[in-house]
Amino acid sequence: MKRIIYCFLTLLPAIGMLGQSEELRFDANGTFKIVQFTDVHYNPDTEGAARSVAIMRQTLAEENPDLVVFTGDVVVCNPQQRGWDEALAAVTERNLPFAVVLGNHDDEHDWTRRQIFDYLATKPRSLAQSGPPNVKGTGNYVSKISGRDNAAHALLYFFDSNAYNQVGEQKGYDWFAPDQVDWYRTGSHAFTQSNGGKPYPALAFFHIPLQEYTLLADTTKNYVTNAPVYGLRGEKECPGILNTGMFAAMVESGDVMGVFVGHDHDNDYIGCLNHICLAYGRFTGTSNSYNKIGSGARVIVLKENLRAFETWIRTEQNQTVYRVRYPEDFAPVTKQQP
Repeated sequence: MKRIIYCFLTLLPAIGMLGQSEELRFDANGTFKIVQFTDVHYNPDTEGAARSVAIMRQTLAEENPDLVVFTGDVVVCNPQQRGWDEALAAVTERNLPFAVVLGNHDDEHDWTRRQIFDYLATKPRSLAQSGPPNVKGTGNYVSKISGRDNAAHALLYFFDSNAYNQVGEQKGYDWFAPDQVDWYRTGSHAFTQSNGGKPYPALAFFHIPLQEYTLLADTTKNYVTNAPVYGLRGEKECPGILNTGMFAAMVESGDVMGVFVGHDHDNDYIGCLNHICLAYGRFTGTSNSYNKIGSGARVIVLKENLRAFETWIRTEQNQTVYRVRYPEDFAPVTKQQP
């Protein structure tokens, strides 16, 4: 009896993290496709809004994904309800499941972050959850992807990377609070325990990049020397101003294979550090905000029963670029001896 009670208490954090009503499942071929839209900066009645919706419709028609993920700065207008209705139209008209995390601009208008999530919860096939009230942020939640045997085979973590720092003299973008890191650690451990001690393959989605993204550009360091990076780096990364250990927690937990963010409109690259891919989506906005590299979306395909995925960018011109496979394409490049 004591052992049964202990096991139940151990699994409580994981049970609490999984509140999804929408069933996600690998298809008959053992694949699961995700389309990531980021930084739509939707503002109705503008040319940019119409172009962004056209990009989303084209991408969804070409890719036919199993899930759509919006990684922040989606709607930048009043009233928010109209903005969200129109920004989500390309997804809802195809009756696709979708998840949302918020950026630093989403709550600068007539709705708070909680009001946004309350409204998203009313949408058909929405996975969006406001998350545990005792953890900083709105939109910390997890979804599982089931296999053909109906058991969980992969996890998708969604985090609120928050907005702006309001503490102390050093102003800038906010960081993951310690309780968010603890929430992830505790839940990840419980999921791993429930899987016989083997971490599930997992991906993580949020808006503001981790500080570790800046390391990929510094090829003088031993840990990234000769490590390949695919895609464009058109601007310096803009992470939160404090590093509170989320990446370290992911490395130590062993489940997350890739992190996918937005925020920096002129970056769409993907690289790997400590066996975790650090990736940007492709900016899905248009003339509503700055951009030099073009618009589009990122596509990610998970493989059932494998710690592996494939990913690429689909551009507004309907081309696919920077197609790579994890882990094969991220092995350090061996220098040829003279």
